Amino acid sequence: MFDFVHEKKRVVQFVLVLIILPFAFWGVDSYRKSGGGEFLATVNGEKIGAQEFDNAVRQQEQRMREMAGASFDATILDKPEVKHSIMEGIVAQHLLGMDAHKAGLTITDEQLADVIASISAFQKDGKFDKKQYETVLSAQNMSPLTFEAKVRQELSSRQLTDAYTQNGYASSLVVDNLIRLNEQQRVVSLVKFDIDSLTKQAKVDDAAIDDYFKKNQGEFKTPERAKVEYVVFSADSLMPQISIDDAEVSKYYEEHQAEFGTQEQRQASHILISVSAQAADADKKAAKEKAEQVLQKLKQAPESFAALAKQYSQDPGSASNGGDLGMFGRGAMVKPFEEAVYKLKVGETTGLVQTDFGYHIIRLTAIKPAKNQSLADVKGFISQRLKTQKASDKFAELAEKFSNTVYEQSDSLKPAADLVKVSIQQGGWLNKGPATGGVWTDKVIQSVFSDEVIKNKRNTTAVEVAPNTLMAARVVEYQAASVRPLSDVSAGIRQKLQHQQALDLIAKQGGELLTSLQKGETPKVTWQPSQTITRAQHTGLDTELTQLVFQLNSAKLPAYVGMPVAMNGYALVRVEEVKESAAIDDNKRNRYLQQIRQVTGEEMLRSYLADAKKHADIKIKPFAPDDKK
Repeated sequence: MFDFVHEKKRVVQFVLVLIILPFAFWGVDSYRKSGGGEFLATVNGEKIGAQEFDNAVRQQEQRMREMAGASFDATILDKPEVKHSIMEGIVAQHLLGMDAHKAGLTITDEQLADVIASISAFQKDGKFDKKQYETVLSAQNMSPLTFEAKVRQELSSRQLTDAYTQNGYASSLVVDNLIRLNEQQRVVSLVKFDIDSLTKQAKVDDAAIDDYFKKNQGEFKTPERAKVEYVVFSADSLMPQISIDDAEVSKYYEEHQAEFGTQEQRQASHILISVSAQAADADKKAAKEKAEQVLQKLKQAPESFAALAKQYSQDPGSASNGGDLGMFGRGAMVKPFEEAVYKLKVGETTGLVQTDFGYHIIRLTAIKPAKNQSLADVKGFISQRLKTQKASDKFAELAEKFSNTVYEQSDSLKPAADLVKVSIQQGGWLNKGPATGGVWTDKVIQSVFSDEVIKNKRNTTAVEVAPNTLMAARVVEYQAASVRPLSDVSAGIRQKLQHQQALDLIAKQGGELLTSLQKGETPKVTWQPSQTITRAQHTGLDTELTQLVFQLNSAKLPAYVGMPVAMNGYALVRVEEVKESAAIDDNKRNRYLQQIRQVTGEEMLRSYLADAKKHADIKIKPFAPDDKK
């Protein structure tokens, strides 16, 4: 029951990705549950607020930016279906947390400390360094208590998900068949026909070019575009203007003592006689009688607790250590167990304590009192938090004034820039169309190309492009959309039509040659040297052609297949021989087993979550197309 998955490397990577990176970008509030405001969903009565949802959206945006780079379009996150998908992910996390708690999956303080100490960001000279730990968290505007609570929560849920993802299944027959299919080799020869000579022979007259030009005007349009200057006003831009004095830091410290302390921890040992909560009454009675017998032995020899734990306890995680569970705080153990521990004095032992895991005999061995961090230790963290809060408050105070100034003095951006003490930036050419990323969202692009801005030469409205970030732009040069003249594009059209003619001709010739070969005829073909390919390794053959090769009936060889390839030719393949995989050794079989089990394990987790959602009371507010929440 109290075992913890000791796959250090994987767990540490999990914590780094899901905990440190989001905090680094979004700060401590990213993992606080919404304390007020509008609730967007409920899961079995547990509420999901706007703040929790916004944080999840920001984290998803960061992941998508990292994958897509400069091509990322932030407006995709405004789509109702994307918002709903993100909310479904939050709902799943809440369900996992509930089920983990229900199953008694907890993380002790020692286990938590072990994971955190393994994270390189918190180490100096290869060892965990407390000051480094606090410095890193402080730089991310985060207290150790908040960070540790989230790590504990995520790791508890991970124990539940691991029960599925690490226990996928695969039969030996399926594995062996997959190996044979995946590693079957086919000896093939290839010949490719390119269209270079045919392209030169293709004849395209002026009438065909003119006809194509008239029917495909869209290909030759130059987009409407504008060169702009712009101003970006954000809470971050106000940070250099903010100062915090020692009195403010001291006041915050005194008013928020709970943030800078460690909770009381208790060390206990237990003897567990396990029996499931769903067991038959007879089994429960037998377990209780056995636990009472052990308790009686303990009363006769109180000093024999460790020996009795080793002999009788059915908790594999602690029995060998004399029942010792190490230090833990409130919330680490199931409720009946915790309540019993916190009623004890050091050295005292309980009677029988029943939980969903069976009957426990518990002895309290030590108490570590709660301890507060000193003001000196947390001064930097508090100062950064107050500075961020002041910048956010000042942004809120100035945001409306900035927007009004942009609108009321619409012949220049300078008054608005002067108001918030930022500079006017010069932008390049913007094309009217999809957003290009960054501050250039769809709403900004739409504003830039509005009649009010283009024709009346006014500022755009102030547009929110990110949380606590407004921007306004002004067009300094404009070019209307137009169609390039036929004289400019006729050469390109001619080349394109010649190319298409050549493709059609080569496909016809290649198809006729393939039919001849499949009939058993012997047309003159200069094949390339034979090569051996597999489904995964097929240099010189594209994926679609390789699929055709392995779909060929190999009962009668040689066999032939062909198809147009890429944009410049036709390929013929002759299959000469089929080589089955060699005898399957255990190492190879185990590698495949592991991969299949991973796939089936992940599918089991998806099925579990789908079933959990089906039986849960879930209410999600519909997202309208322009709904910010």
